[in-house]
Amino acid sequence: MSFMGDLINEQNEDDGGSNTLSEPLRRAIGDRYLTYALSTIMHRALPDARDGLKPVHRRILYAMYRLKLVASGKFLKSAKISGDTMGDFHPHGDAAIYDAMARLAQDFSVRYPMVDGQGNFGNIDGDNPAAARYTEARMTAIAEAMLVGMEENAVDFQDNYDGRLTEPSVLPASFPNLLANGSTGIAVGMATNIPPHNIGELLDASIHLIKAPNARDETLMDFVPGPDFPTGGILVEPRESLLETYRTGRGPMRLRSKWEIEDLPRGLWQIVITEIPYQVQKSKLIEKIAELIQLKKLPILADVRDESAEDIRLVLEPRAKTVDPTVLMETLFRMSDLEVRFNLNLNTLIDGRTPKVCSMKEVLRAFIDHKRDVLLRRSKHRMDKIDHRLEVLEGYIVAFLNLDRVIEIIRNEDEPKKIMMNEFSLSDVQVEAILNMRLRSLRKLEEIELRTELDSLQLERADLDDLLSSEKMQWDRIINELRDTRKLFGKNSDGGARRTELADAPDFEEVPIEAMIEKEPITIVCSAMGWVRAMKGHVDLTQELKYKDGDEKRFVFHAETTDKLLMFGGNGRFYTMSCSELPGGRGMGEPIRLIVDLPNDANMIDLFIHQPDRKLLLASSAGDGFIVEENDIVAQTRTGKQVLNVKNDITALICKPVAGDYVATVGQNRKVLIFPIDELPIMSRGKGVRMQKYKDGGLNDATTFNLIDGLSWLDPAGRRRIESELADWVGKRAGAGRMAPRGFPRENKFT
Repeated sequence: MSFMGDLINEQNEDDGGSNTLSEPLRRAIGDRYLTYALSTIMHRALPDARDGLKPVHRRILYAMYRLKLVASGKFLKSAKISGDTMGDFHPHGDAAIYDAMARLAQDFSVRYPMVDGQGNFGNIDGDNPAAARYTEARMTAIAEAMLVGMEENAVDFQDNYDGRLTEPSVLPASFPNLLANGSTGIAVGMATNIPPHNIGELLDASIHLIKAPNARDETLMDFVPGPDFPTGGILVEPRESLLETYRTGRGPMRLRSKWEIEDLPRGLWQIVITEIPYQVQKSKLIEKIAELIQLKKLPILADVRDESAEDIRLVLEPRAKTVDPTVLMETLFRMSDLEVRFNLNLNTLIDGRTPKVCSMKEVLRAFIDHKRDVLLRRSKHRMDKIDHRLEVLEGYIVAFLNLDRVIEIIRNEDEPKKIMMNEFSLSDVQVEAILNMRLRSLRKLEEIELRTELDSLQLERADLDDLLSSEKMQWDRIINELRDTRKLFGKNSDGGARRTELADAPDFEEVPIEAMIEKEPITIVCSAMGWVRAMKGHVDLTQELKYKDGDEKRFVFHAETTDKLLMFGGNGRFYTMSCSELPGGRGMGEPIRLIVDLPNDANMIDLFIHQPDRKLLLASSAGDGFIVEENDIVAQTRTGKQVLNVKNDITALICKPVAGDYVATVGQNRKVLIFPIDELPIMSRGKGVRMQKYKDGGLNDATTFNLIDGLSWLDPAGRRRIESELADWVGKRAGAGRMAPRGFPRENKFT
């Protein structure tokens, strides 16, 4: 990078007087990327802690404010709103602006919608809003509360993107909107994810924090026990965990659906889901549950139906009335989005400029400090207005006291303004007001009204002066304003009651899928080419079965639908399959490579029923091996579990149950070695140890047996032969062994 930058500098020097600005490429890229990162953090992705808004939302609300789209007024086309926002304040795509505005109107996305939408603004199924030309909108009362004081110099204004207009850098905000409606965003190197909360609870906590600035996080949690999601649900996160999350600004919380049992005739019943977790699309949730049923991953569930209208109503039908509802639901919570984990990340612009992960206390402190700043600015603005009006009123009163002289000066003098200022000691503002006064105001009643207004304004100014000089009065005024806001939007208002319940998750011991499957006899059939199927019942293992052309029988054995099937591949990996999920026996089945991820260059070594607590002898073609406990080889995914490590041309070769105290091996050189099984280590994964040494070739077969019973094999005539005199072949592990006994099979196999 620095070399390229130096090269650019040299080239520019050779140009001699060129206007091109040169700098090292490393610095150029770094500076520009830093500028982009700061722009993304401050002007796009992170909300301001004071009003809880990102720039796009703030500009949308301000544009609607300028268009006078109040909650009690008329609706206006959304295209006009997004167009004005884009043209005057937010120079980005109109689709992005409209999407942001539409989200503010969705009562399932934000706890307190700030846009009152008329038309299709999307739904909880995940359908998109209609085009902006088809919908209309106006502000809600909540949004108006965010803008109170805009005409009273409550906040700073800044130039818009082209300098034609000004826009607020932050909104006055009557409530802690950052926590009330939450926020989510991804910046450069940081992100934010804040859940919505209940306004009434937040205002109570804010009032307490004003009264007790050193309040503990535990005390604030008494007022705000947890999030309050627009879609309701049940929060099952323990209080201790939530307290740590709110104290640090980071942490998870579990939210699950609300459900109830609905009784049906003849002792039947069904489960009805009435609320689903926040940000879960209902249509995708139903698809996931239907997939669990189709793939038989949840055998105790028979069907799922969507009977929703305006409210959520998902109906779950159990497989039988004997199913335990708690088992069914707890299993669904683990396997679907009926329960989700919301990871709180309270990352915000704490002062409008600096990103910081804050605690709930810090966010509430930022809000009430902003609230005090707004109060002081509005009070000073009102005092300036009063001072100006008092000055004008005092001039009016002087004019009334000297009415005849004032009329004479106006009628006869060419420059009455200067004469009045000198003769009555009036200011320029007072004289201008007198000269602009209407004739109808010269009646006696007007003088009385002016003196009444003067006295009233002087009293108001005295109150404002006391307010600005007393911090205690300021906080008392803020508390009263927060209480007024609580009356409007608190728990007793329409939609203000808490929706999300707080509860402890029930103590539930997870039930394995096998326990849910109905136990039925089946016969597993797997061909030499790897086509597997499960035939109903225990069929005669000796009967002829149909296979594809060129294929033949390899594995046929009895099993139960509750069994697990283990396959050992030539790559040394074990693969696990559920017998209940195998294809039926009506056809030829399916290739086993479609069920598990067995590579095309790896052969299937063995296929058998999993028996817990059994031990297996594993060995590679190089003669390395070890003992493994069968419980350690069960895999949880399609990719299987690597147990026997092999590389290059070496492959897995032997997988046999341990049944004895000695191991017998035979190499491709027909030499047999017998050694105690204790000399083989018990491992869960590895290459193993040398079982038999070979000068040429490798291992051909291995088995385990009891030395006292002798070693057996099938002779060429198919008869079982037992050799009990084995002293010549017994030795230490890793020995070369001796030539096989007379009559040993030519295939070099023990069985």
